[in-house]
Amino acid sequence: MSASLEIQNNLAIIKINHPPVNGLGHASRAAISEHLALAESDPIVTAILLTGTGKAFSGGADIKEFGTDKTYAEPSLPTLLEQLDRISKPVIAVINGVCMGGGLELALACHYRVTTSGIAFALPEVKLGLLPGAGGTQRLPRLLSMEMCATMISSGQVTLSDQLADSALFNLFEIAPKELMKSASEFAQQVASIRPLPRVRDLPVHQPKSEDFFVIARAGLMKRSKNFPAPFACLGALEASMTQDFDEGIKTERKLFQQLLQSDESKALRHIFMAERAAGKIVGVEADTPLRQILSVAVIGAGTMGAGIAMNFASAGIPVQILDLQAASLEKGLQKIRDTYQSAVTKKKLTQEQCDQRCKLVQGVDSYTAIANADLVIEAVFEDIQVKQSVFVQLDQVMKAGAILASNTSTLDVNQIANFTKRPQDVIGLHFFSPANIMELLEIVRGAQTANDVLATCFALAKKIKKTAVVAGVCDGFIGNRMLEQYTKQATFLLEEGCSPQQVDQAIENFGFAMGPFRMSDLAGNDISWAIRKRRLTANPDAIYSKLGDLLCEQGRFGQKTQAGWYDYQPNGRSAYPSELVVQMIRQHSHDMAIPQRDISDAEIVQRLVLALANEGRKILREGIAARSSDIDIVYLKGYGFPLHRGGPMFYADHLGWDTVDELIAQFAAGHQGQTWLV
Repeated sequence: MSASLEIQNNLAIIKINHPPVNGLGHASRAAISEHLALAESDPIVTAILLTGTGKAFSGGADIKEFGTDKTYAEPSLPTLLEQLDRISKPVIAVINGVCMGGGLELALACHYRVTTSGIAFALPEVKLGLLPGAGGTQRLPRLLSMEMCATMISSGQVTLSDQLADSALFNLFEIAPKELMKSASEFAQQVASIRPLPRVRDLPVHQPKSEDFFVIARAGLMKRSKNFPAPFACLGALEASMTQDFDEGIKTERKLFQQLLQSDESKALRHIFMAERAAGKIVGVEADTPLRQILSVAVIGAGTMGAGIAMNFASAGIPVQILDLQAASLEKGLQKIRDTYQSAVTKKKLTQEQCDQRCKLVQGVDSYTAIANADLVIEAVFEDIQVKQSVFVQLDQVMKAGAILASNTSTLDVNQIANFTKRPQDVIGLHFFSPANIMELLEIVRGAQTANDVLATCFALAKKIKKTAVVAGVCDGFIGNRMLEQYTKQATFLLEEGCSPQQVDQAIENFGFAMGPFRMSDLAGNDISWAIRKRRLTANPDAIYSKLGDLLCEQGRFGQKTQAGWYDYQPNGRSAYPSELVVQMIRQHSHDMAIPQRDISDAEIVQRLVLALANEGRKILREGIAARSSDIDIVYLKGYGFPLHRGGPMFYADHLGWDTVDELIAQFAAGHQGQTWLV
């Protein structure tokens, strides 16, 4: 069973045993309920201890059952907690480890709670677009301040037990973790005969210190959570705990929970939750595949990308060498790393000691022989196949046997790169996103001959450097940049038909993107996409692109770095200002090409951009470049600023309905440059 029962010295000990986090799936709930009934009916038992096995009390809902009928099968969690409200013997929650979500709600329904130091507590349901649905919003404010409850519940943040040690949440705090069960047993003997049994539901609610607390709290949420209803509903449920009795408050909480459960935002967040876990499973690679040891890393190229990549490993405590044959470039890259870490000290994100330790882990070198013993080498040189060839030929000659040779290419053929070596099984693509020390996504590109242990090792390493990894197959642009090409094509076609860069950007930013396509291009550098277009047109002269991006670059308007791109910029500033010169260039081009001008709605802008992503994503799935539709969503959510509350381009299209998507695509295909939707 998922929970066990044993009797020791007149005490019943119920242990939740559902690894890894003792989730409260149906089997666990049923077993706990049965054991509670047995212990209550046993005349020998005077008190009941409820605890968990391993390193968890309970992490809450069982994600394997999430969204299935078992989630609601009786005894449901609310039913189990009602049983605790009625039980005639004291129940002591012995919180031995992680206590989150439904696990914390379970503990709150017990008569007493004992714990120890270093235990993580949270009600994280808001991160799934929900609120605690089993009394969490009604019981917690009877033990903690309303201010703390609002922070914990509306943000889902984790709070360590040590921060709550002196609060009413715990009846006993045992400093020594190894003594927890012994202390809990002694405590149980002391309270076994106390009647009436204390119930959290019978306590008064802690009132906020300020009468305007909820007004101020909601104003704060508008700044950071305006697209998500759940944080506001959390505040509403907490406010109900003050104005309604417990039973009515529970009904209000449950009503809000059910409303959120049906919301598009919660569906999107739950999709992301499951998608992140699915992405961690590599198709064709066993979970127990032996890993190669990565104790040292080398990076080729000390530019912005190379320096950013190196920082990932230094921050994870892994020594890293940066190779650059140009002394000035090498020193500039090393200084960039030092400045970035020192800035983190200034912002109090790092201590000076941590800064110094990380800087010491980064070593600049100027020869390939100096990196010969690295376990992993990542090239981050100019995006040109001849340049990549030169690098990999030299790596093949000097690197030790078993070293992993990785390319940070964003578009080039990893199979071709692998064939520059005599060890293609050791070659893989590791596509970091700029700025590489900040962006969470890592596209891991599996070549035709990439060995399984290389793939598994890089996946494990991604976790160590705190990246979300998604496996992609080999094609031009892989997942993210291949889709981005269609997105940016539609954006420039919209300009040709009458839109301005700011109208397109504003429409997609209102949809929820962090940045529109033209502001994004200015930030990344318009010359980068220009070079990619040139390469692709050389390989395929029939490819269709707007000429506008080329005209822009021919004027030297490469973006923020030249203070001129699709927008104008001030020296040392990042604010984008509409450019009359660019508007005139666009209109002249449209006139020269005899492209009819029309008014275009924001709705059409959004549909064309987002469905361009989804349509290309569908092709990527058909070709096996991505293993799962949800992997594509993770790429766009983590790497391209797709709005979380929309769930990703594939989820968006699924939600819209693919029949509707195809109808819209048919309309777009009949318009300007419509053939690009069909190829």
